[in-house]
Amino acid sequence: MATSFTPGLRVAETTVITKDRILPLRGNVTVHVGEHLASEQVVARTELPGNVTPLNAANLLGILPTDVRAALLVKENDKVEKGQVIARSKSLFGLFKNELKSPVSGSLESISDVTGQMIFRDPPVPVEIESYIEGRVTQIFPNEGVEVQAVGSFIQGIFGIGGETFGKLRMVASAPDELIDEAKIPTDCRHDILVGGAFATLEAVKKAIAGGAAALVVGGFDSLDLKKLLGYEQGVAITGGEQIGITLVLTEGFGRIAMARRTFDLLKGNEGHKASVSGATQIRAGVMRPEIIIARKDVTHHEDKHHEPAGLELGDVVRIIREPWFGKIGKVSELPPELTALDTEAKVRVLRVTLDDSNETVLLPRANIEKIEA
Repeated sequence: MATSFTPGLRVAETTVITKDRILPLRGNVTVHVGEHLASEQVVARTELPGNVTPLNAANLLGILPTDVRAALLVKENDKVEKGQVIARSKSLFGLFKNELKSPVSGSLESISDVTGQMIFRDPPVPVEIESYIEGRVTQIFPNEGVEVQAVGSFIQGIFGIGGETFGKLRMVASAPDELIDEAKIPTDCRHDILVGGAFATLEAVKKAIAGGAAALVVGGFDSLDLKKLLGYEQGVAITGGEQIGITLVLTEGFGRIAMARRTFDLLKGNEGHKASVSGATQIRAGVMRPEIIIARKDVTHHEDKHHEPAGLELGDVVRIIREPWFGKIGKVSELPPELTALDTEAKVRVLRVTLDDSNETVLLPRANIEKIEA
């Protein structure tokens, strides 16, 4: 039987989810192996060095570089406050004094006897890494971070913006093809992860932000509204660092596209449960998908920690990602091994897909589908 490897979009009701939570610089791990964590629990801490501010003390004091140290009222590595007098020099006969004040609050890091330059550094910036998912610590990376593992549901989207967040799932749509406008968004949705249907309007997203929602998960969104929401054109680089007050995840893509029934039913079945959401997306090398993770303590643990994408096979559920059946869900019914000529005269490998909504079977290039992995 012919098989091929196809880009996969994972929608799993029960799976083992593993996340590495790593500091940007070496620091201190604050948990231990076997400890059960809440999503917001800090697992590691470090401090990022503060910004550097140079100051030419010799020129400002009107003295030689070699005389700067003698004029100092503080020492290297001493803490200083902005506006504090840190050096004083006397002019001819001692009649006049030149004073030098610290430009920042921080510390005096170094002094050059060659140039008379002083380097100040702002206070370090504390950085804390949270667990992100409710799970158990399975491995410690000394001074770097931890591995956290959970069992639950795992859903990948097509595109997202906004960073990691968590909250309780709250349905704002009763059907996967429902339009979510401003009226469908509750006034008070603080810390909720709102789940919509086919499409959300810009006004709906803005109301969700005003109401304090942690995230909004919908089938589609208007690309022009995305530009209005961000205030700039979104490029192809990685997303996830946007600071707009909410994380937005599109499960299907841009435009009005009904959320896949399987995805909608899985989210609806978990309404009221706590979930973790990330909008981080990268569509080039090292593909990264936005995700919704619902860790569950009441489901059976099974060992599939290292999930590997399988080859495309008969019966696999796929999504069509190009027109004229864009967004349709179906099952692979045939995988012809030979190359087939298209209308463009190009010869490619094809497959037949039986569409779920109409039971119609369509022939299309394998590059035009995306496997939905369980």
